[in-house]
Amino acid sequence: MKIIDKYILQRYLATFFVMLIMFIPIGIIVDVAEKVNKMLENKVPVADILIYYYNFTIYFANMLFPIFLFLSVIWFTSKLANNTEIVAILSSGIAFSRFLRPYIIGATFVCIFAVVMGLFLVPNASKGYNDFKYTYLKNNAEIRETQDVYRQINPNDFIYVSNFSYISKTGYNFVFEHFKDNKLEYKETANRITFNPADSMYTLHGYKKRQIGALNDALISENQKVTKLPFDLDDLTPVIYIAETMSLGELNKFIEKESSRGSSNINNYLVVKYRKFSIPISAFILTIIAVSVSSIKRRGGMGINLAVGILLAFTYIFFDKIFGTLAEKSSISPLIAVWTPNFVFGLLAIYLLRNAKR
Repeated sequence: MKIIDKYILQRYLATFFVMLIMFIPIGIIVDVAEKVNKMLENKVPVADILIYYYNFTIYFANMLFPIFLFLSVIWFTSKLANNTEIVAILSSGIAFSRFLRPYIIGATFVCIFAVVMGLFLVPNASKGYNDFKYTYLKNNAEIRETQDVYRQINPNDFIYVSNFSYISKTGYNFVFEHFKDNKLEYKETANRITFNPADSMYTLHGYKKRQIGALNDALISENQKVTKLPFDLDDLTPVIYIAETMSLGELNKFIEKESSRGSSNINNYLVVKYRKFSIPISAFILTIIAVSVSSIKRRGGMGINLAVGILLAFTYIFFDKIFGTLAEKSSISPLIAVWTPNFVFGLLAIYLLRNAKR
């Protein structure tokens, strides 16, 4: 590696990590100012607050790392341009593609760092961050699906409740259907179902069972029936952020299980899975765009480059959020939706790179 490569690579990585160190405390201060009243009202233990902000730091850095990377590359490349260092480098006979090489090496390091974070550190941080938020700061009822909950427990069993409360562990208008060879064998219903954590048994109030016969049906009615059913409460209503808290292997198994159950949230889980790789890959695209935008010395100086950088960075985040929401709420393929921002900005990177070379 030549001196010029080491020089640019050191500036690339140093500026990126300094940007993280600068902005994370600002994010923590803003978060504290927003939530301190609720923390005091709920008498949150200091130890829990410290753990929360440790998790918040990882969660926040992972979520906004494209903006930090983009701004850091524009910042130090603009300084190189203003000091006429880039002109000197290119005038010495070095091609623009050769000048770009240390940036790509730096983007590779950042990409690997982001992948490791996303696969190993972020799941635990996301769990701690969201658990704290829903335990102390938000209404716990928002954490799970509670209306018209429908699940396929296994290839033969289906359940439904019209309304469910995880706090009281009670559901209403419960239906359990068992099929054999694609034919309904029996159907159980109850006005109300309650889970007892002590023995993992369910109490069905206003219980009815219809056994389907070849010539006639058998009907059984009981005011109250205590029984064991082939599912637990987390199967019935997983937390809304469950996918964010899993490693890649756990997430693949969870998606496979939820697909077999006919879960309506599969797209949400797939979006989380694909983002584990699409966001790190954006390091290359955003680096090329940042270098192309900021490698030219402008009359407005660094201010113009930073303004363009901030606009492009937030546009990328906007695209990522919009297409992620479309994948979750519509019929758009999650794979296509998650990778569309990278594709669009990849084309922009190619266009800007060609102009920068000229």
